[in-house]
Amino acid sequence: MKRIFAVLSLFLVCVSNAQQTDYVDFMRVEALIVFNQLAVDSTAYNSYEIDFKILKQTDSIYLDAVNMEFKHLAINNSKAKFRNDGKRLVVYNNFEKDQEYKLSFIFFNSPKKAMYFLGWENDGRNQIWTQGQGKYTSNWLPSIDDVNDKIEFDLKFLAPKAYKVISNGKLKSKYDNLGNTLWEYDMERPMSSYLVAVIVGKYNKKTETSKSGIPLEYYFYPEDSLKVEPTYRYSKRMFDFLEEELGFSYPWQNYKQVPVHDFLYAGMENTSCTIFSDAFVIDSIGFNDKSYINVNAHELAHQWFGDLVTAKSGEHHWLQEGFATYYALLAERDIFGDNHFYFKLYESAVDLGRQDIAGNGTSLLNPKSSSLTFYQRGAWVLHGLRSKVGDKIFKQAVTNYLEKYQFTNVETSDFIKEVERLYGRPLAGFANLWIKKKEFPVDSAFDLLKSQSTYINEYLMVDCQVKTSKCAEQLKYYVSDEAKVKVISQAPDLVTRDTFKNSLKVRQAISQYVKKIPKDLKADYETLLDDRSYITIENALYNLWDNFPEDRSKYLAKTRDIIGFSDKNVRLLWVVLNLNTPFYKADNKQGLYEELVSYTDEKYNADLRMNAFRYLSLMKACNDKCQSNLGQAKSHHNWRLVKFAKQLSEQIQQNKN
Repeated sequence: MKRIFAVLSLFLVCVSNAQQTDYVDFMRVEALIVFNQLAVDSTAYNSYEIDFKILKQTDSIYLDAVNMEFKHLAINNSKAKFRNDGKRLVVYNNFEKDQEYKLSFIFFNSPKKAMYFLGWENDGRNQIWTQGQGKYTSNWLPSIDDVNDKIEFDLKFLAPKAYKVISNGKLKSKYDNLGNTLWEYDMERPMSSYLVAVIVGKYNKKTETSKSGIPLEYYFYPEDSLKVEPTYRYSKRMFDFLEEELGFSYPWQNYKQVPVHDFLYAGMENTSCTIFSDAFVIDSIGFNDKSYINVNAHELAHQWFGDLVTAKSGEHHWLQEGFATYYALLAERDIFGDNHFYFKLYESAVDLGRQDIAGNGTSLLNPKSSSLTFYQRGAWVLHGLRSKVGDKIFKQAVTNYLEKYQFTNVETSDFIKEVERLYGRPLAGFANLWIKKKEFPVDSAFDLLKSQSTYINEYLMVDCQVKTSKCAEQLKYYVSDEAKVKVISQAPDLVTRDTFKNSLKVRQAISQYVKKIPKDLKADYETLLDDRSYITIENALYNLWDNFPEDRSKYLAKTRDIIGFSDKNVRLLWVVLNLNTPFYKADNKQGLYEELVSYTDEKYNADLRMNAFRYLSLMKACNDKCQSNLGQAKSHHNWRLVKFAKQLSEQIQQNKN
């Protein structure tokens, strides 16, 4: 991949790990990071300083640092001895107890992990972004691969003037000089090193202010100005809600959200600076299908749970993911109501039950548990605990927990003890059932839901796997949208003309499950092409094209200008259907085929590329350009694309043989 600019080096972050926390306390980092657009895959010197205090006498300290080079190391301005084995920098000195020191050096590297360089010539959208969660930060900056020390980071970045640099903390100053800009960020408060982030790219920004006066910065690509409102919808409301619900003020100076291309996950809660996948940048129609709301609320909740109070180890990871999942649900409940909240809990309980049936269930304290366990079972623990001890005690316990352990690290027992202290009774039995046992207490979860929500009781009573006369009646009369979707999924032949008069959600279910379209429903089914849902339009277009060959030209003409999500879901299908409609002469078939092949190129996002590869494979039309792009995809930074490309390559090769 050609890069318009490469990082020439990076800065120091030092966090002592468990082995060092008894000996050294790293306190503050000042660093300068230089980006340069003139060089590709090269490095240059950068400067930094880190202040630390010795807690016990020792003759050395170390930093994890992968494939880095160091020069001019000094302790308190005096030359220091050091050893660099390519994985760790060890600094030697007679470090005295209770003494403070300043370590300084310059270093350079070309990071192979944790910092990603993206650029393509056609649209000029070039980016650098980081993802350090886990033990990867030391691949791009000196650090400690652990979470148990918190450091204040005051960082400066020098980058080409055409690009914005966004990082943790408050932008303290910004100076232009000879085609470059110096960006200076100040954190003020300490944080774990895995939460340090930097993004370089072309962005515009919209700012709101929370009730408490916190600036909320929403970044977007210059061409996406019309997508700002639907993408960031309810952001301020959720921020204000969480501050009030938690009874603990947002702990950082500001809150930034930045979309990036081909991110590894949905989002990442870097302190005061969430990075999220630009697949969630949507227009007002896309909002109806896959909004950013849940990811938005989840990463925001992490600013307290994970960023402010951090789990000591993987054994207690649910204290971050479970809390973030639960409080995201509460934020959604504030927007969408109780029924939405309980239905999401119901869905997660079903998934957790299925996981146990498959033999994959684990204790919540197992560091190798699945994301489903950490996130959804963790959220269920909090819902169950709140139901047991009551709102007042639960909310006060959470507030006390945040107050007591802010800027420190915790274990599960720390939180449970805070609840027990207010509840006045031991919670060992609750903890054993909901946290420690391997199996998720699915029966207890369902009993709780049924006792709290008539909506869930109604949904559970609707079951049309064995059709009865009630099923048709349930589609005609009032039951919830979710219940009607359930009926349609189980008995699609019960759909009538009246069923089309329902909500967008129910109509989407019709497009998904009614694939064999009766002629008497044709006219009603065609109205699905007018829905404000890209999922509905995609499903309906294919089903109509498949069921009524005589009208294929009409359907293609009606949908020819619809693009869909960022993965161009509707446009891709339209191109493929056009190519497979022999007598439709409205377009240049060769041009459309070349368009389809072009979507496999590295300049497009991973989801779009994978879908284009799939269509071309099904058509047995993956030409040399397509196969070249497929080969390149095997070395992409996005693991999903890599796995897909390897599997498809094997499949194509097998078909050839």
